[in-house]
Amino acid sequence: MTPWQRRRCSRKNQKKKRNNRHLMKMTRRFFASLLIIVAPLLLSVARTSGDNSRSSQYFAFIGTYTAKTESKGIYSFHFDSSTGRLTSMAVAATTQDPSFLTVANNKKYLYAVNELSDFNGKESGAVTSYSLDPKSGKLTEFNKVSSGGADPCYVSFDQAGKYLLVANYTGGSVSTFPVAPDGRIGPASAFVQHTGTGPNKERQEGPHAHYIASSSDNRFVFVVDLGLDEVVIYRFNPANGALTPNDPPFAKLAPGAGPRHLAFHPNGKFAYVLSEVNSTVTAFAYGSQSASFAMLQTLSTIPKDFSAHNDTAEIVVHPSGKFLYASNRGHDSIAEFAIDSAKGTLKLAGDFPTEGKTPRNFALDPTGKFLLAANQESNNIVVFRIDQSTGALTATGQVAQVPAPVDIVFVPAK
Repeated sequence: MTPWQRRRCSRKNQKKKRNNRHLMKMTRRFFASLLIIVAPLLLSVARTSGDNSRSSQYFAFIGTYTAKTESKGIYSFHFDSSTGRLTSMAVAATTQDPSFLTVANNKKYLYAVNELSDFNGKESGAVTSYSLDPKSGKLTEFNKVSSGGADPCYVSFDQAGKYLLVANYTGGSVSTFPVAPDGRIGPASAFVQHTGTGPNKERQEGPHAHYIASSSDNRFVFVVDLGLDEVVIYRFNPANGALTPNDPPFAKLAPGAGPRHLAFHPNGKFAYVLSEVNSTVTAFAYGSQSASFAMLQTLSTIPKDFSAHNDTAEIVVHPSGKFLYASNRGHDSIAEFAIDSAKGTLKLAGDFPTEGKTPRNFALDPTGKFLLAANQESNNIVVFRIDQSTGALTATGQVAQVPAPVDIVFVPAK
């Protein structure tokens, strides 16, 4: 190779090296830029994945009857809404007959009615407040107050989360209680004693308030009274918790129906009342301005050929507004109704055995994908998957044992 050829080859090699170094710099810059763009996306995906995992985890708190049972009080389970699994039962709080529960809007506190006929030597039950540990599900009692009447059987919050509303079954009365920012229950701010009877001398010898809840606009409070065959309507003062009779003062059910619970359609235009004594559900058109109820239809919750004794218990409208469910104690089933969202009317779509005895209560999980049936006398909770297109229930095989379950509420776990 001549000197000229060697110089030319050297220049080519140097140029090639410069090009390679330039290409490597560009490659490094490209991947660095790509990392700047992609890293936040990857982090976001990771966070989203983690959040979804956490958001699918709940505590399911179970209210129970302790009298003449093996129950210790309120129980808690871990519930995975992505799979429908119930696991890790524990006693969350030891207390007497904590039948129905409700949770504060901030999810920090839980409240239970103690369905007693004697509290501190008076004909009354009690209401108990608890702080809630979002990691362990443990409940710590804050305070306990008289419910104002015997055998309180339902408790809920007003829409603002400032007042507890309590229905006393045997006492035939209702009370409201202010709740302090620290979760404690204050002295009653309102008390109303119902009066009257119904035609069924065994079940309606007097008033029996069985359900109480506020309207979505927080202007009214509805009380379903089994003894009076009425949905009693009150005007509610959210500033002081006062209750005053509305005009109209009530919506009437069929004589002897024995209404128990009430559920509203998500669109707010329709209401559905479940009657315990005659095993029916009644659809109403609801006028939100004056809290008026106009009856649309009444349907049975049990098959025509079922002749044994039956009492209904719980009624729930699916969040989609397409389906309504009601539980039968005796027939031991969940009746499903399809809802005409334009007319508010119902059509029986099927009934599903609860795979247990006496489904006193059931609840839909927060996703609306599962229904959990609390079978009081068979001491179990059975999980069903909900078909989102038809509303049909299919048992998942998940069965959790718990003594005398009465009510189920969900709280996100952390």
